[in-house]
Amino acid sequence: MAALGGARRRPLLLLLLAGLVHGAAAMFVVKDASGTACIMANFSAAFTAGYDTGSGPKNVTFDLPSDAAVSNSSSCGGERASDPSLRIAFGRGHALALNFTRNATRYSVRLMTFIYNLSDTQIFPNASSKDTQTVESATDIRADINTKYRCVSTDRVHMHNVTVTLRDATIQAYLANSSFSKEETRCEQDGPFPTTAPPPPPPPSPSPTPESPSVHKYNVSGANGTCLLASMGLQLNVTYRQEDNTTVTRVFGINPNKTTAGGSCGPQLVTLELRSDSVSLLAFQFGMNASTSRYFLQGIQLNMTLPDAREPTFKASNSSLRALQASIGNSYKCNAEEHVQVTDAFSVNIFKVWVQAFQVQGDKFGSVEECQLDENSMLIPIAVGGALAGLVLIVLIAYLIGRKRSHAGYQTI
Repeated sequence: MAALGGARRRPLLLLLLAGLVHGAAAMFVVKDASGTACIMANFSAAFTAGYDTGSGPKNVTFDLPSDAAVSNSSSCGGERASDPSLRIAFGRGHALALNFTRNATRYSVRLMTFIYNLSDTQIFPNASSKDTQTVESATDIRADINTKYRCVSTDRVHMHNVTVTLRDATIQAYLANSSFSKEETRCEQDGPFPTTAPPPPPPPSPSPTPESPSVHKYNVSGANGTCLLASMGLQLNVTYRQEDNTTVTRVFGINPNKTTAGGSCGPQLVTLELRSDSVSLLAFQFGMNASTSRYFLQGIQLNMTLPDAREPTFKASNSSLRALQASIGNSYKCNAEEHVQVTDAFSVNIFKVWVQAFQVQGDKFGSVEECQLDENSMLIPIAVGGALAGLVLIVLIAYLIGRKRSHAGYQTI
């Protein structure tokens, strides 16, 4: 009986151990046409997926099998290895894909994708659908360039009704010498890490005041001649988050000597487009109100690259502005600096602007409409001068009255 009881307990113990032991880690390598490795990954993975059956929803958990292999659709990216990807295929049409991206200092798994085939009855018994499903999500897998990403702890990535769990992961893309680097970037889950106290930072130097940008004249012409004249200097104020998660606001001046200009003419919309090495598009759109016969700056769009940002591509736009307004046929002029808030993270400083949209005669500015800022700047010295003149007059009257009273007193004595 004792032997029989032990025999009965042994399968139960094996089942418990099977529930505690996860799939073994496996190595996956992506190579280019010359056989040079560009991506290496070593980890074990488990998948929990929800799916529908005839009797209701069901969850299933399964491991990445030992026969999983790197798919031929994996890639080292283009000539600059800008967008490599690792695709691991297994079972009956299942796949796990990691798409990488990088900037000047860090690389990351930009997107994790999981593809699973519900017609695989071994994993998804009694599934109502037999379709292949695709889910994807961004991840927090990132590391410094020329270091490997290391995470001993469990790392879960949630994608709709699927959870991918990575364990004991070592991952590196953009390999320098076809092998894992000795240096590593550890995941947050493995922390906190013992560190030596850093030396106190030097006192911050005062931020230099940006110089006023160069004023340049732009024009946009169409089939019917010039539709926009603009003379102005431009600065861009951009707020963004850096790689170390700090938020900064930087000022970028537009250098006319390194900027190309273009645009388009339309019956209701005139667009000036500026481009440079870092600014792929800076567009100013002027609209018009036919009922009031006035034109105005209606929209601003910016697409630019920020190398030290967590998201290097910065985009902002607003098409409901009401700035730089004047009557059609006239020009708008402002010597004072104008500040146009486009979005919470982006604004434009415009210096010494002189602009005219739509009806431009003979490629020359029409009659000038001064901005309110210039009118106010003229009123201030006038008001101050008037106040000083009034004060002098009051002092003079008081002096004359006092002198007259003093003279009258001498006569009485």
